Amino acid sequence: MRKAARVAVEKTAYHFDREFDYCVPNGLLEAAVPGCRVLVPFGNANARRLGIILELVDVEENKELKAIAAVLDQAPLLSDEGIRLLFWLKQRYFCTLFDAVRLLLPAGMHLRLHTGYRCHPQKEFSPVEEEEQVMKILRSAEMPLRPEQLSRKLPWLSKAPHFLEEMEQKGLIVRTEIPLRQIGDATQKMVRLTDRELPQKLTLKQQAVLSLLEEGKQVSLKELCYFTGVTPAVVQTLVRRGAVELFDQEIFRNPYADGCSAPTSGCFTLSEDQEHAFQELLSKYRQGKPFASLLYGVTGSGKTSVFLRLADEVRRDGRDVIVMVPEISLTPQTVAHFHNRYGKDVAVFHSGLTLAERMDEWKRVKNGEAHIAVGTRSAVFAPLSRIGLIILDEEQEYTYKSESSPRYHARDVAKFRSVQHQALLLLCSATPSVESYYAAEKGQYSLVTLPSRYGTASLPEVQIVDMNQEMEEGNTTVLSRSLCEALRENLERKQQAILLLNRRGYHTFVSCRACGEPLLCPNCSISLTYHADNERLVCHYCGYSSPMPQECPHCHEQRLYSSGSGTQRAEEQLSALFPQARVLRLDADAAMSRFSYEEKLSRFAAGEYDLIVGTQMVAKGLDFENVTLAAVLSADQTLYSDDFRSYERAFSLLTQVVGRSGRGRYTGKAMIQTYTPENPIFQMAASQDYLSFYREEIALRQAMLYPPFVDICMVGFSGQQQEKVHQASLFFLQLLQKLAAQEYASLPMRVLKPTPAAVVKVNGKYRYKILIKCRNSKMFRDFLSRLLICFPKERRFAGVSVFADINPDSVL
Repeated sequence: MRKAARVAVEKTAYHFDREFDYCVPNGLLEAAVPGCRVLVPFGNANARRLGIILELVDVEENKELKAIAAVLDQAPLLSDEGIRLLFWLKQRYFCTLFDAVRLLLPAGMHLRLHTGYRCHPQKEFSPVEEEEQVMKILRSAEMPLRPEQLSRKLPWLSKAPHFLEEMEQKGLIVRTEIPLRQIGDATQKMVRLTDRELPQKLTLKQQAVLSLLEEGKQVSLKELCYFTGVTPAVVQTLVRRGAVELFDQEIFRNPYADGCSAPTSGCFTLSEDQEHAFQELLSKYRQGKPFASLLYGVTGSGKTSVFLRLADEVRRDGRDVIVMVPEISLTPQTVAHFHNRYGKDVAVFHSGLTLAERMDEWKRVKNGEAHIAVGTRSAVFAPLSRIGLIILDEEQEYTYKSESSPRYHARDVAKFRSVQHQALLLLCSATPSVESYYAAEKGQYSLVTLPSRYGTASLPEVQIVDMNQEMEEGNTTVLSRSLCEALRENLERKQQAILLLNRRGYHTFVSCRACGEPLLCPNCSISLTYHADNERLVCHYCGYSSPMPQECPHCHEQRLYSSGSGTQRAEEQLSALFPQARVLRLDADAAMSRFSYEEKLSRFAAGEYDLIVGTQMVAKGLDFENVTLAAVLSADQTLYSDDFRSYERAFSLLTQVVGRSGRGRYTGKAMIQTYTPENPIFQMAASQDYLSFYREEIALRQAMLYPPFVDICMVGFSGQQQEKVHQASLFFLQLLQKLAAQEYASLPMRVLKPTPAAVVKVNGKYRYKILIKCRNSKMFRDFLSRLLICFPKERRFAGVSVFADINPDSVL
């Protein structure tokens, strides 16, 4: 018997993805362990590809297997739990094993194969001068060199693009693949004493260096020079004399290092409701088995204080904590809470960090230097080894669902990890998702409630404003007269306000009065949005941008007009109506640079701004004591769409915005501007009556057969030819019907015929979908997996991609 490794290989398609067996050469037996990346030959051409070892098995000596070419990691990157998670992700979300690997590792750790060259071992020289120059450089190099490295040494090579390929064909040099990591490690020069006896004659500066090292054992070169006042030359002299040695030590790039003050372990006072909730959750955690709880409390009830106290207990037991928030804009306040309490024990994960910072935070967790992971949905994959508590704050938010493969939901991954670690999963929200509250009602989760706001704070008074009346009276701005008056009073009291308008840009629609044609994106079937900041039309789907034209591109009449209001226009109108007010706009356009959210929200908290107007990033989780007015400028945008979740999203967003007001010692007020004030959603959101909303919504879901009573699977198709995509979706439906009738007759499901997506064309590709109402069982997933494997075999639909998404955020 001999050892073989089962390897997940990159760049495989789903329909032929599996574990591939490779023999382990004797020289690699110690290094080749599960969780390490490897270089393997793949396919008929034996092209080098990256892979990761999933398992070691014994195979017969005579079994023919390709051999692993190299092991690329000194220690495993994935634990046993991580490897189990790969298979779970593949089975649940119809992705390849290596796609799942990319989820678990930070982007900076990913390796890419680059072409390199080395001398052929049997070729000592070349009679051609230019070829001999190349071979001389390669012979002197310890590692294969990339073409760009050779071009830097021999500039003439850049003008002869095929020269190296011709040398390879002559057999003078050998092409190879060099795995390079996207981001390198950060290091600093360190100094330490050697074991040798100290020299007899030392200068005063040398004595100062050695004295400091005797106290500190090892010190960075920078600190050593700073505290002793010497130059690096003094240290180099001591190195030559054998008294000290220099070495490189890895350092971690921590963007929050300055904010990591010494942790404060003091207890804060919980209200009676909070204490009851804390004790109930603590008892669930103490059971030492996987458990899921829903912490439901009105806005401002102090859910954060409860889970901070819970995290205290978990850390006291020496176990780890994951805390997730749905938006980057919420990360700063959450990070501040945890940094103040736990200091450098906190690692942060979100897309606002650089690749290097994200990689280093991952390594701090992997190395056991941080035991609390705080961030957006990617934090659920933090490589913690003893998880005791996983928290999803604002658990109803759609941003916890990935829109690209693997199309995972952080809540489901958190459930898997809580089972693996026997941990408590805590879902928190003032407006829980209908599915989560239903699960709590049915006893699948425990339900813990906080029915009132913390301390003396009370819910704000809410006014619903009829914008039809405003239009009849000649008000064409996005601000009603009632809101303007409330803003004026707020400014006089030197209090702050938050205004939500969930559309960025200036005008949301541009068309021609002469021919009626709208200005559409050439890549997407969607109208362009006018942005006043750069005077350009922008597509919010693919990013296409063009200058605002003077005439209609269809009829060439100069009769273009714009309509609709975005955050840029609202900011302009606010500044015109209240010139003395300091207005902050917070949307994706205004917060492009790193740490923009942190900087802008910190300045707002410090009182440097009077008003925030922004998209939904200002609606959730923010806690400012001086905010006493919150308003929704266009409440109908979210409410009326064809998606079955539209009412749920609207209620949640409106409730969250209303909840931003009056969270401190001042009484709050909120306003909702709408063209349909009779809709009961507005009244329920105004009174924060989640239970009434839930009862109406769950009855509708049951009658229409929507989640949580079924699961919905969306099978999506995309390609560059619309009719081909449509025909592909019809062919898939035929496959589905045939397989279901022959082998899965007992499988309950309702299948809707293929329809175009709400925005049928995005980034040059047409999109169709099939919706299946089903039960997300193992049998259904096996059924769907077989269809996804079978479909690509129909060559006439080459170029049409297919994917499956279980319980997508939107079915439009």
